[in-house]
Amino acid sequence: MQIEHHTIGTTIRHAAQAPRTVDAYTLSDGDGISVKVWTYGASLIEVRLPDGRGGDVNVVVRLPQLADYERVEGRAYLGATMGRYARCISGGCFTLDGREYQLVRNNGAHHIHGGRLGFDAFVWEARTECTNDWCAVELRLVRPDGDQGYPGEITAMTTYRLGPGPTLMFEHRARTSSPTVCDITNHAMWNLAGTGTIDRHLLQVNTNRLLHVDDQLMPIGEPMPIDGTTYDLREGKPLAGLSLDNCYLLNSSRDQAALLSDPASGRSMRIQTDQPGLQIYTADTFIYPRTGICLQTGSWPNAPVRPDFPSAYLAPGEEYLHRTIHRFHGPGIASQG
Repeated sequence: MQIEHHTIGTTIRHAAQAPRTVDAYTLSDGDGISVKVWTYGASLIEVRLPDGRGGDVNVVVRLPQLADYERVEGRAYLGATMGRYARCISGGCFTLDGREYQLVRNNGAHHIHGGRLGFDAFVWEARTECTNDWCAVELRLVRPDGDQGYPGEITAMTTYRLGPGPTLMFEHRARTSSPTVCDITNHAMWNLAGTGTIDRHLLQVNTNRLLHVDDQLMPIGEPMPIDGTTYDLREGKPLAGLSLDNCYLLNSSRDQAALLSDPASGRSMRIQTDQPGLQIYTADTFIYPRTGICLQTGSWPNAPVRPDFPSAYLAPGEEYLHRTIHRFHGPGIASQG
């Protein structure tokens, strides 16, 4: 296990922060798996897996350079940590403890991904830790009361841990100075083939419910049973012809929430999480359509507005905690467990 660190450049974007140095951390397990993380947006930039022929392949979609990630248009939040509330909030407005809060509307009439200047727009502070079995980078960001309209100063921490074994864990934590809402997730786009589209991938999701949405992708009505429909992925389906931007509602047993596989390469990725939702996006509207798939664990969309949904409430003295583990299999990948 080892960690390499280097500086990649200086931010130039918008008024989120004064120009800041951006650092890259590469975690390596010594068995051919490596993970690259940037302090800009606490972003996952690369996950490299052995290709079974002595080389490796990057299985997350990335852009060429830092400036590409700073552009608002076309970047699709690739690999970024999203918050303070990563999902959509209809009308950008919610009521908490009897008080109404109007958030920045950055998705038409609605709010999404924490606002125009969400967690993804900032350079985070980083520290590292390494043992014989795993290595990790922990990133920290503090945002003030009123940021993007949210109540409470929030301290967020995102940890990427490689190992033990062929696993990558995302851990998101947060604390607040006053009552707020919180949902932090990662916006990586996966492509286990490394190139091309995801159409030959297979996806299995272990649930028979998802959220019904309107034409603006806002949840409406009750959770929808999907038994026997196009959306029923419990037995696994090819992604070709399947266009998704939907939140699947995970069962209480989430040890295998989802399985993504690429039969052509023999690579697969199992997802285990402690979260109630899995937002699946097949990137049909991305600048490079369907070159990756987002599998975002977290809260249900619009939970701050819907008291019948699992709560996204975070109070002072409490800690927000979200853990998701990705386990990789394939040629050249040493198995463990």
